[in-house]
Amino acid sequence: MAPSEKPLVYLVLGAAGSGRREVIADLLEAGLNPDDRAAVLVSEGEAASESDARLPGLGRWGWTDGVIAGQLPREATLVFFVTDGRTSPVDQIEVFKAWLEAQGGELARVLCVVHCSLVEKNPPLLAWYEACIHFSDVALLSRREGVANKWLSDFLAHFKSRFSPCLFELVKAGRVKNPALVLEPQARRMSHVFEAEPDWIFTKADGEVIEEDEVTDDDEEEVEVTAEEDPYFVRDAAGRWAKRLPEITKFLSADL
Repeated sequence: MAPSEKPLVYLVLGAAGSGRREVIADLLEAGLNPDDRAAVLVSEGEAASESDARLPGLGRWGWTDGVIAGQLPREATLVFFVTDGRTSPVDQIEVFKAWLEAQGGELARVLCVVHCSLVEKNPPLLAWYEACIHFSDVALLSRREGVANKWLSDFLAHFKSRFSPCLFELVKAGRVKNPALVLEPQARRMSHVFEAEPDWIFTKADGEVIEEDEVTDDDEEEVEVTAEEDPYFVRDAAGRWAKRLPEITKFLSADL
């Protein structure tokens, strides 16, 4: 990579204990080009993993006054940024976007590793993963041991019914079938928060929302143009997220 090129950054969402570093190790071992130089950044809040020894350039990032404290490794062409799996993904995505811009990195994809057995046993966590998958390009279904086939089918059908463009792939023994497909830097996420330009909403004086190509010369002075706001970034009157997520820590063991 030339000095002027930006490192590609993969944001990795998911709960603690879902096997994210195991999956990343497989992607690094099977999906990289010979000239790729990879590094992995893991939250200071995450416990050590047996897969850490397989991760090149492993570093840690932390929180300081509500912002990310950490640096992108300048020698790396690919960086996997692993979120804190015991904290709200929405809180982290909000600050990650600003941090990535300040660091001069380019988002390649957002990956979400789904702890299937955890969600099957704790249905309220579906809302937590709905948020993750809203921001994700690829959802990797991990920890499926003992999970009923019907639950998995219903889980996939749920997101299909929501017209989610996210790509869903199975993880077996920490491995994905097609690492190159997972790593391909193509956006498939529902959210537009990482786009350079926001989506614009055109509203007529009577409140009717219209498409941009429906705006005529006569309408221009009456049409209000506003930037679309991501539903997970909307706050209520008290300044809290309007869409509340379950606290993931209530469903995780203390040693994860």
